[in-house]
Amino acid sequence: MSLSSVLTFACAYLPFVALQLSVAVQLPRFFASHLGVGLVVVGAAFGLIRFIDIPLDPMLGLAMDRTHSRLGRYRLWMMMGAPVLMLALYMLYQAPEGVGQGYLMVWLLVMYVGMSMLLLAANAWASILATSYKDRSRIFGAMAGVGVLGALAVLVIPIVMAQMHHTEAEGVRAIGWFLFAVVPIAIGVAAVRTREPRTHAGHEQFALKDYLGLIARPNMLRLLLSDLCVTLGPGWMAALYLYFFKDSRGFTTTEANLLLMFYIAAGLIGAPATAWLANRISKHRALMVTTTGYSLMLLLIFVMPKGAFLLAIPAMMLAGALAAGFVVMIRAITADIGDEIRLEKGKQQIGLLYALTNATTKVAGAFSITLTFNVLAAIGYNPKEGAVNGPAQIRGLELAYIIGPIFFVMLGGACFLGYRLTAERHAEIRRQLDERDAAYNEAPVIEGLTAEPGIPATGRP
Repeated sequence: MSLSSVLTFACAYLPFVALQLSVAVQLPRFFASHLGVGLVVVGAAFGLIRFIDIPLDPMLGLAMDRTHSRLGRYRLWMMMGAPVLMLALYMLYQAPEGVGQGYLMVWLLVMYVGMSMLLLAANAWASILATSYKDRSRIFGAMAGVGVLGALAVLVIPIVMAQMHHTEAEGVRAIGWFLFAVVPIAIGVAAVRTREPRTHAGHEQFALKDYLGLIARPNMLRLLLSDLCVTLGPGWMAALYLYFFKDSRGFTTTEANLLLMFYIAAGLIGAPATAWLANRISKHRALMVTTTGYSLMLLLIFVMPKGAFLLAIPAMMLAGALAAGFVVMIRAITADIGDEIRLEKGKQQIGLLYALTNATTKVAGAFSITLTFNVLAAIGYNPKEGAVNGPAQIRGLELAYIIGPIFFVMLGGACFLGYRLTAERHAEIRRQLDERDAAYNEAPVIEGLTAEPGIPATGRP
């Protein structure tokens, strides 16, 4: 793919990354601090809905892998997910005061379903657009980089609203309108302007034992545990970010949002830089480098003088650049493992594999908000605007902020010690798959059936 084609497709990631950041940092605080829903209630709602939503991902992944339509396999699902997500965005970001846990849970569930449809389709589509070891790093790096633009927008909006003397709550509502508008535009550009290659999907029935077999594969165990950890670490940090930077580090809300902008903006460099590094030292080693560097940057931020805005900028940028590499490497490694499984099993399961990693991401998201908000409640921290917290509450906030992210991120990198799906091994896998796909596309249709080398005759779409 040309660079312009890669960037066009990467537009699909823009609303997802923007919403992911807003849901992690702004939306829980919006309901807890501005709409009057308690900390424990908000934490429980986010956690419970994540766990309810998790079983839906494998079903969506299976359905995508076995979809045949004139619009394609993954394009169709991406286009169907957009209106679902738009409805949820309106109901959550424009929610009136006085709503309860039931309202929050219903629309969170709808939002997560819409996000899953978009994310699974985009990741699976990317994995068949870029098939080589190096191109995988390139396309997922571009997707993460373009996504940063959306994340920056949701950070700029509240700063601009504050300068216009609007409240923090009004700034969050403005973010909702931005997301509502950008979803159909970004998804439309990606879906209309990108081709969808045709690959053999397989038509075998998928039993529960096959599902469990995927999870039990050594490489999948590594991947899923690592994905859980490298998502839980930054997610844990994000849930406490505004509280920590305001009450512990002494920054204003505007300064904290500006620092977060630098953190996110660094992903424009960090995502492609990690892809470049991966193509030289391998993907799993690049992941371990980024997890180690990220942990060191968190420690540096913690020991800096309070309120030192200019000193905090480079540390936050380095941390953000390294964090962007997590997503790039996990998604690219998933595609490589998907090729390994397709060669062995003779059927397409990449949508299901991304559903599994998406499930671990959701588990991490549930724990990051539920656990951190319950910790704050346990130490007596008061999240209300204008509230004054004592030294014990601030110390508890600091310990929760620094220990959790470092522990989990380092564990996520360590998961790939001894990993053996190298560039050389993947090249041989792709050679065999390309030969199989070429035979499939060239084979004549005989009474609705076709035979492939090494695969039993199956129905053609």
